Amino acid sequence: MTPATPATTPGTASTTTTPGTASKAPSTTTPATAPEPASAAPAPVRVVAAGDHFVLPALITSAVREELRDRPFSVRELTLGWPLEPFGRVAEVEEASDAEEELAEALADADVLVTQMGPVTERVLAAAHRLRLVVVCRGGPVNVNLRAARAHGVRVCFAPGRNAAATAEFTVGLLLAALRRIPQAHDLLARQGSWGGAAYYTYENSGLELEDLPVGLVGYGAVGSRVARVLGAFGARVLVHDPYVRGEVHGLRVGSLDELLGRSRVISLHARLTPETRGLIGARELALLPPGAVLVNVARGPLVDEQALCEALKNGRLSAAALDTFEQEPVPPGSPLFDLAGTERLVMTPHLGGASRAVAEKAARIAAAEVGRWTRGEPLAHCLD
Repeated sequence: MTPATPATTPGTASTTTTPGTASKAPSTTTPATAPEPASAAPAPVRVVAAGDHFVLPALITSAVREELRDRPFSVRELTLGWPLEPFGRVAEVEEASDAEEELAEALADADVLVTQMGPVTERVLAAAHRLRLVVVCRGGPVNVNLRAARAHGVRVCFAPGRNAAATAEFTVGLLLAALRRIPQAHDLLARQGSWGGAAYYTYENSGLELEDLPVGLVGYGAVGSRVARVLGAFGARVLVHDPYVRGEVHGLRVGSLDELLGRSRVISLHARLTPETRGLIGARELALLPPGAVLVNVARGPLVDEQALCEALKNGRLSAAALDTFEQEPVPPGSPLFDLAGTERLVMTPHLGGASRAVAEKAARIAAAEVGRWTRGEPLAHCLD
């Protein structure tokens, strides 16, 4: 069957129904608990694919079709505005598209919602009387009112690891850009039309290479561990600090953050943002780095005290920094970061670490797999309860 065509206007929807043949699937009104009699045809599973311009509704529909190929189902597609329209706080949830009304209407008779940015608020849940499963196509369901979901008997799943490879690759890309001053050289030639790159061939202005360079990783989760393996292939001397990781690491484990900072020419951040890690790298920590060190952050902006970072770049304590995430996003006009970006000391990108087609496709498949497990009465792999 031809995949459903995604809606192209935020708030619009299209519907497709695919028949199946299974005869022993669970009831769609009770999550994986009450199998129907063998002689009864299973009721269609009603799914709302509330995608956006990144995780396309059609990707969700295609993945759900593959998972539910032996069971009748229908999909109603809804295209939300992100990233062409910014996300933000919607009612009591964070990082969501402003589409409460459209989502509530689409969920009126749905059993399952698969979404990335849909605002799953108290209002939306109260309107979705049949809803029993929400799957969020991202690393955490920040756009879901979890308390209200529990109260309404709705299970909530998410898609961990969907962007780990993309973020690791982007981290290494930014690291190389900062070490070898690639953006500045591009600007010099492509935008200024100058063959003045000879200045970068002087010993004083030449960049660093990864081979034999001590690179410290703060955090060794799905992203940090991938970065470690890639850096090892370059011949870097990888140092790792993560008090929560047990077992072997790809590199040398360092017991304290202070020791890691003192031994590393490059620091790359891969820690989660928690109350304990907010401001993890401030003026004191930056002062522990060897003169001329480089900092890379493709994790979370608030891990770094930006004021202290700017000062370290200005006074030469750091030779460069590469940032994909920031304390405040979007970066506000007038931020001192923009002044530094005009020099060769700072590389900035607007939170693009997870922006790859593969991420959108993986997210849809991970989410659809949860829908398949739910309909078959199997344990859910990434459920919060």
